[in-house]
Amino acid sequence: MRILGVDFGDSRTGLAVCDASETLASGLETVHEKCIAETAKKVAQKAAQHQVELIVVGNPLNMDGSAGFRAQKTARFIEQLKEHTSLPIELYDERLTTVSAHHFLQDTRTFGQKRKNVVDTLSAEIILQDYLERKHRKSSSNS
Repeated sequence: MRILGVDFGDSRTGLAVCDASETLASGLETVHEKCIAETAKKVAQKAAQHQVELIVVGNPLNMDGSAGFRAQKTARFIEQLKEHTSLPIELYDERLTTVSAHHFLQDTRTFGQKRKNVVDTLSAEIILQDYLERKHRKSSSNS
């Protein structure tokens, strides 16, 4: 099954997609949009274009696991997204994924505008890859 990973942001929303075997997540692109409704519409269009069967959206919980302002805004985004697609949508804990993306980009000496252009897509890729690995671990332990 192909899955779309989403790192929702105020003005940039990163997208990633996995292969049909659900093994490898690949960065797709960053949607540049400040309006939640327009972002949701564009994400739904990308989901249809790439024939995904599930959308996984990063859930920006606070470090203590509570839902703060960002998680509430993400919930509003998901409600808008549901108006544009009938695909199932899952939330996935994204704590520290943006930090991981920034560390990776620093390690690869990606700075300035180039970093700004890829960090959200990379964050979506990390969210989706973590989701896939967790799913595979779960299915392996149930076997």
